[in-house]
Amino acid sequence: MATIEEKYSKAGEIISQAGGTPIPVGDTLIKLLKFFIMEDEVDFIHAFNEKKSQTIDQLKVSSGLSEDEINEKVKNLAARGVIFNQPNSKGVLVYRLLPLLNVGTFEYKFMGKLENKERDKEICALFNQMFADLKNMVQNNYDAIVPMLMAAPPVDRTVPILENKLQKGPVKIIINKEIQFSEINVPSQRVEELIQKFDDIALGHCFCRHYKDLSGSPCKQTNMRETCFTFGKSARYTSEQGFSRMVSKEEALQILKKCEEDSLVHKAYHPNFDISKDETSICNCCKCCCANGVDSMIAPIANTTNYLAVVDEELCIGCGKCVKRCHTHAAYLNDNEKKAGRKEEFCIGCGICAHFCPQNAISLKEGERIVRIAPDREQVVPM
Repeated sequence: MATIEEKYSKAGEIISQAGGTPIPVGDTLIKLLKFFIMEDEVDFIHAFNEKKSQTIDQLKVSSGLSEDEINEKVKNLAARGVIFNQPNSKGVLVYRLLPLLNVGTFEYKFMGKLENKERDKEICALFNQMFADLKNMVQNNYDAIVPMLMAAPPVDRTVPILENKLQKGPVKIIINKEIQFSEINVPSQRVEELIQKFDDIALGHCFCRHYKDLSGSPCKQTNMRETCFTFGKSARYTSEQGFSRMVSKEEALQILKKCEEDSLVHKAYHPNFDISKDETSICNCCKCCCANGVDSMIAPIANTTNYLAVVDEELCIGCGKCVKRCHTHAAYLNDNEKKAGRKEEFCIGCGICAHFCPQNAISLKEGERIVRIAPDREQVVPM
């Protein structure tokens, strides 16, 4: 008969295969799981070994439990961000095991309002250790891991800011005549359009900044914390579990506009990274805390964007505002003329630079691209 430690180890393997970021099974992961999965719930997690999403009838077979027993366990596990329990497109309630990271238990844990209690500090310390271990693993196996991850599908999509703040007018859009239009659904390119698509909108804390707060490294860019939006069934799930609160379209737009004033980048998430499907959420990312930002990344980041910043050197006065605010360090001032430029391979077309340019000297050229940025290679840390 398996020991409880062996059962948690098996649960860790199953959760690491549930999508998102796979986490090596070890002491840190098992200690984390014990905060979110109680001993009398571990066997239930094993029921998801073969199939990560199941109906109640399927779960009765795989778990050997009654419907009442399943509902009781799901109720508790969903409240801890371990299981997602919402109807599918056909109205059938589906129980899906969530990954620990991207998007799963970590995000939902820190999306909710937390107090600086001993339990939360312990969880934070374990995530700190896990992220340090992951970083060491990537760095120690850089030549094998980074090229592989650089080919992975984009995790998020940039939704640009298309207004110039100082001149109170639109940012110039450069039409790319080479684009071939198709019948594929084009995702929303304005947050206003995106918000209008949904009746159910929920607002939670930015899990990255909230986690950094509790870790003792608060954000240097913004004091805003409630900036993470979920939509549709994701909104219903997060609000039902207390990770977020439902908000109106008007309040959502007000907060999104405040995010723009703090140079936060709108990043949309789609089911299974498929941008032809409606968004499930939108984050408003800083560059110092967010896991998909260049200053905090452990592994390569991949982003889909529909724009590229283009500088008009005749209008540019070399003020450097774009350089200071650039999310990916794509903007720079050249040495000779002190004019702004940008590294195309790093530009995610967010429009932050164009929004704050006092001369309206920055345009956005349309054209869908995937931007992939690798982490810097650091000195190898012995494992």
